Order: sequence, then structure tokens, then C-alpha cells
Amino acid sequence: MVLSGVPVDALTLEETIEVARAMVHSGVPHQHVGVNAALLVESERNPELRRVIRECDLVSADGISAVWASRLLGRPVPERVAGVDLFQRLVRAAYEDHSSVYFLGATDEVVERVAAVFSERFRGLRIAGYRNGYWDDDLEVISAVRAARPDYLFLAIPSPRKELWLNSHLDELGVPFVMGVGGSFDVVAGKLSRAPLWLQNAGFEWAWRLGQEPRRMWRRYLFSNTAFIRSLAREYWQTRR
Repeated sequence: MVLSGVPVDALTLEETIEVARAMVHSGVPHQHVGVNAALLVESERNPELRRVIRECDLVSADGISAVWASRLLGRPVPERVAGVDLFQRLVRAAYEDHSSVYFLGATDEVVERVAAVFSERFRGLRIAGYRNGYWDDDLEVISAVRAARPDYLFLAIPSPRKELWLNSHLDELGVPFVMGVGGSFDVVAGKLSRAPLWLQNAGFEWAWRLGQEPRRMWRRYLFSNTAFIRSLAREYWQTRR
């Protein structure tokens, strides 16, 4: 389906995991992106970001707003594929398939904790490497990842930088499956908590996130969601006509 001018794959979480596994087995570099209201609004202002999303091999409806919008437009996706859920399930898939993972992003403390948590959760998980998300030399980071030869690369730096960076260096990195994971490292490391399941199912996980990071998130939710509603209304009436 197409939402706000970009394609979104109508897949469940389980189907998305299987597609990602197939991409890893192919050995050819692929990029995943999860879209939410903020990223879709930014893509309308940023043609380069829109191009990158359109070029991604796998696009998921990360935000509940994207799911609701797809239903309103009569092109429903089956469910929300939350980035933090997909990230953790793919690490489990890597463990089950004897594939390797690389964690890139966040602070030293957080990324080290992520590696430790998954090593404890999945004994024998192949962690090809990890490093923080603060660097000045792209070539140094790319060389380190290439040398580690992971099957999955998870990048935790802000949007849209992570989407643009992965697209720019996809072939150089040579990783079969790359994915931007936003704040997922903070969740796994215990720095942030997920909303209760009932709140997630009701579509209000964003409110829980806002409560944990009000200074950082209020502007994003206020302005991005307002702009997304305007864009959705325009697309809805164009579809009706």
C-alpha cells in the first residue's frame, strides 16, 4: 500500500521477520525502515528522505498512526510492526539461525548494556561487534562493520539521520540486513520502559513515551501529529474524489 506517497508493506510482525530472514540468507544488502507520523511528515518536507524510504527493501508501519491512516484510506495494513518489537525478535532470529549481529549507536554505556542483555538472554548469540553512535569519521565506522561481517546491523541514532546514513553507505557496509532502531537500545538497556500491553494495544504508547521524555517528545508529537492529520485529511478527500 501507499501512505503519504511512500510504500508500506502490508505484513504482520511474523511475516516481516520471515522476509528479513530471507534477505539475510540472500547475502545481498537490504535496508528496512519503520514509518510513523513524524517520519512521514518529515518525508514530505525532505525529498531526499522520501527517496530513501521509497528505495528501502522493507517498509513497516511502525507507528499506530500509520496503521489507523491505512484503515481510513481503505488500504489497511494488518497490524503495527513496532520497531522495538521487530528489533528484539530479529536478534532472537539471528540466534536461532546462527547469524551474527552488530549494534551501532547510543552511548557507550547503553550499547554495552544492550550487548550484555542479549548475551544473557540468548546464550551463544554471535555478536560481531558494537560501538557508540558518536563519530566523526564515517570511513572508520564502515571499515569496522565490514571487518566484523555481521548479518544484521542495528543502528540507533536519531531520524532522519539513520535512514539517510544507512542508504548512503548500504553497499559499502555490505550487511545483508540493516535497520534503524531509534530508541530501542534505551528500552533494552532499561533506560526507558515500554508502555503496559493494554496501552500499546489501545494505540496510546506514544503517551507513555511522552510521559518519560516530555522535553524531548512534546514538540515532535504536537507538530508532527498535527501536520500528519492535515496530510491525511488531504489524501482522504483526494481518494474520495
